[in-house]
Amino acid sequence: QVQLVESGGGLVQAGDSLRLSCAASGRTFGSYAMGWFRQAPGKEREFVAAFSWSGGSTYYADSVKGRFTISRDDAKNTVYLQMNSLKPEDTAVYYCAAKGIRGRYDDSGWYNYWGQGTQVTVSS
Repeated sequence: QVQLVESGGGLVQAGDSLRLSCAASGRTFGSYAMGWFRQAPGKEREFVAAFSWSGGSTYYADSVKGRFTISRDDAKNTVYLQMNSLKPEDTAVYYCAAKGIRGRYDDSGWYNYWGQGTQVTVSS
């Protein structure tokens, strides 16, 4: 098992930046592929970014490509999501998640462990 705790959300203006953190504890951090998802009010949860199980590859939703960057610090068991050039449509609760080696990185159904979420609000 792994426990995930997100932090770093907040209220910002369009064009600003935020960095979200996801601290993992429990089973070895390197045993999981890590991803970020988000859910806006009235919408389904959607994929944002992920690392491959090996950590060697990254994946991004088209809507955030070029603006968001996923990174990790294995020594700290922490995954980050750097969000630049934020837009009002990025407003959502952002979740960190972990999955095993199987399944698509952009499919939330394959992720076994989830954090509690952190709110990001971008004003225009």
